[in-house]
Amino acid sequence: MSKFDAVIVGSGPNGLAAAITLQQHGLATLIVEGDGQIGGGMRTKELTLPGFKHDVCSAIHPMAMASPFLRKLPLADHGLGFVKPKYAAAHPLDSADTAFLHNSVEETAHGLGIDGKRYERLIRPVLKDWDALADAIMGPLRFPKKPIDLAAFGLRALQPATWIAERFQTPQAAALWAGMAAHGIQPLSNWSTSAIALVLSAVGNSFGWPVPVGGSQSIANGLSSYYQSIGGKIQVSTWVEDIASLPHHKVLILDLTPKQLLALKGLQFAEGYKRQLQNFRQGMGVFKIDWALSEKTPFLDLRCQEASTVHLGNTYAEIAAAEKASHLRKKVEKPFVLFAQQSAFDESRAPAGQHTGWAYCHVPNGSIDDYTEQIENQVERFAPGFRDTILAKHTYNTAELEHYNPNYVGGDINGGIMDIWQLYTRPVRSLTPYRTSIKDVYICSSSTPPGGGVHGMSGYHAAKTVLADHFGFK
Repeated sequence: MSKFDAVIVGSGPNGLAAAITLQQHGLATLIVEGDGQIGGGMRTKELTLPGFKHDVCSAIHPMAMASPFLRKLPLADHGLGFVKPKYAAAHPLDSADTAFLHNSVEETAHGLGIDGKRYERLIRPVLKDWDALADAIMGPLRFPKKPIDLAAFGLRALQPATWIAERFQTPQAAALWAGMAAHGIQPLSNWSTSAIALVLSAVGNSFGWPVPVGGSQSIANGLSSYYQSIGGKIQVSTWVEDIASLPHHKVLILDLTPKQLLALKGLQFAEGYKRQLQNFRQGMGVFKIDWALSEKTPFLDLRCQEASTVHLGNTYAEIAAAEKASHLRKKVEKPFVLFAQQSAFDESRAPAGQHTGWAYCHVPNGSIDDYTEQIENQVERFAPGFRDTILAKHTYNTAELEHYNPNYVGGDINGGIMDIWQLYTRPVRSLTPYRTSIKDVYICSSSTPPGGGVHGMSGYHAAKTVLADHFGFK
């Protein structure tokens, strides 16, 4: 069998990022993937009808363009292209005009009327210092290059999203803020929930929320193509249950969550480390629907058809109540729904004149309840006649999502709740959370900082730790 400097188990964005980073430094690396197709959460399949290409998990990628790691790679040379819709996000309301996250802070602020200046004061400092802040925000705890700028960000980011929402005077600004914060998949009253709202808003105003041409699989394919072009090796359809089955290697990097780490045979973790993995807390799960549609979604405000993502949850109060109830393991009749129609911007996703639809809502972790009616009611609420456009549908409950991708424990797509206790101290309390208690075994999944999303930064930081620990690169 071949010998490798490093074997990486899992080909999600972080596994690919770790492998690429090591390969760029001249190491011999191998990615081992259990599925027959690389990508983890970046996969695109015909889930409903022939010719309708659906993103199985991730679909819209604000962090891909903002990631310091991904932005350095020549992925356009390897077939990856993005479309940037007119609006990053739209947020329709029952009794007020739609709020929009534009691709600039000025336009977004202008659309928020009397709250525009307040919004701009929140977001502009993040935009101005993004390149300096990004590496610190999207990494482990350490002394930052610009401590004053990061401290200013932190003072806002650590606040509960509810505190900032209550400062807005218009229902549009409060609702838009709530929708951004709800991407954190936890009650909006939790500490640090403003962090995700600040980042997603700033990234949208700077980079947009782009749609990958051909589907999310195109990101995985671009990363894979680049990785192999610099000498990396990939082995698919190889499910690892025991590390003894792997080829000889100096270092093992696992794109796995704590649950999978504990189940993997051949790893003799220290008892203290094992206890921390066992105590790692999962967040809410998601229920997801994909539709084959006869036409574009007939939103009452047709501008919503021009947005990467449409947040369907109405007011700040309604979204906050829904997220809290789901966190408390209650079934919500009017959940916060994230809706996308990628075919409106990428004609390759559906047959001519027809469309795809993609949506999910947050549900109690591990719930197997069917939320199809609740999600479709929310779409119909803001787009009357939507049900008449449905040709076919495909659903995933939390158990089915975990079966599809074991990293989605109980349907948790963030690799563990990202509250203040696990925002950076994930999966254990350590300044180098990518190390395990075994000196040549590392973890690089979304259960490490900075958490969920297609950005590759967890893999990048894990690889940098490996390079310093074992191969003399500081």
